[in-house]
Amino acid sequence: MATTALSQLEDKLLHYTGKAIGDYGLIQHGDHIMVCLSGGKDSFTMLHCLRLLQQRAKVRFTFQAFTLDQAQPGWDDRALKAWLEERNIPYDILTRDTYSIVKEKIPEGQTYCSLCSRLRRGIMYTYAEEKGFNKIALGHHRDDLIRTLLMSIFYNGEIRSMPPKLLSDNKKHIVIRPLAYCQEKDIAEFASLMKFPIIPCNLCGSQENLMRKRVKRLIDELASENPKVPSNMLHALTSVKPSQLMDKNLWDFSALATLQTENA
Repeated sequence: MATTALSQLEDKLLHYTGKAIGDYGLIQHGDHIMVCLSGGKDSFTMLHCLRLLQQRAKVRFTFQAFTLDQAQPGWDDRALKAWLEERNIPYDILTRDTYSIVKEKIPEGQTYCSLCSRLRRGIMYTYAEEKGFNKIALGHHRDDLIRTLLMSIFYNGEIRSMPPKLLSDNKKHIVIRPLAYCQEKDIAEFASLMKFPIIPCNLCGSQENLMRKRVKRLIDELASENPKVPSNMLHALTSVKPSQLMDKNLWDFSALATLQTENA
């Protein structure tokens, strides 16, 4: 039974990963991809799926796993290294003490994620440029995308999320998210069945009242009443109606009456 469940989950995740790649042109022939392996369930699943797709797809691309050791207490990557080496997956583990910087700059009890992400992103971009990768793959999934949408609306006053494919601000990097269509519950179950050597994040794992966790609970509560809520939210990101919003950068509202007169 466990084998059947694993096979079905793998097929499902591969289907949605392949669909995202096809829909958004995430991978092309000749790509050299830096696959960011944090040691969590999402990045392990992404790496596993990309490895299988590399073996099966007609598009030829290469990749390397990249892990950033942020010098967190208790970090132990021995099992991760063994897992990669057993599968002959090329990898590099870079050690940079961002942990101390975050702990020094952010008061106890406040959210570490923003500064931690900025530091990590800067290191990844620099590494990708130095090593000649033309794309950077991150393990964000469907639920990350829709939670980010609500967080941006509630806490930043913006309608934005995580696109499946992104050109960085400096125009030097293409970031891809192959798991954009995959559900977190499927990834969690798959990672458990696969027995990936997960490395927990000890920096923010104890902060139970993070905004992201509150938003997650809200979406979960709504989904318990209407299971289509998460998929509807994802679809909303693909079906934007600019004329129904209030952004004056998109519409010259003062000129609408003139346009009405001209078309009368």
